Amino acid sequence: MSAGAVILVVDDNRLNLELATDVLQAAGYGVRQAGSGPEAIAIARAEQPQLILMDIGLPGMDGYAALRALRGEPSTAEIPVAALTAYAMAGDEQRALAAGFDGYITKPIDTRELPNAVAGLLAGKAGA
Repeated sequence: MSAGAVILVVDDNRLNLELATDVLQAAGYGVRQAGSGPEAIAIARAEQPQLILMDIGLPGMDGYAALRALRGEPSTAEIPVAALTAYAMAGDEQRALAAGFDGYITKPIDTRELPNAVAGLLAGKAGA
């Protein structure tokens, strides 16, 4: 499962959302967008994307809370979710993976590396 897969990108920053969308669409992925945790959960329930890229620093319901909600529902519990975050200090990646994220991608987005990271996550390589 790689190109053609549907990826849900969750980010409250419109520029980050559009950049990730453009890069993933250029790589052949279908992309859905959400600007908040609750919106992401609703889209994940309805559309069952193959992967979710979740910003951690979302207003209101942060990425950790959204991940817990997704994992708590049978219909979304198995969807891989990778953190897509500007939190890149020592320990942030370990904290995200320990919380249950399947991978960790830092912002600013490396437009050359993002499709490779997504392909790795879709192939089941944690931490891609």
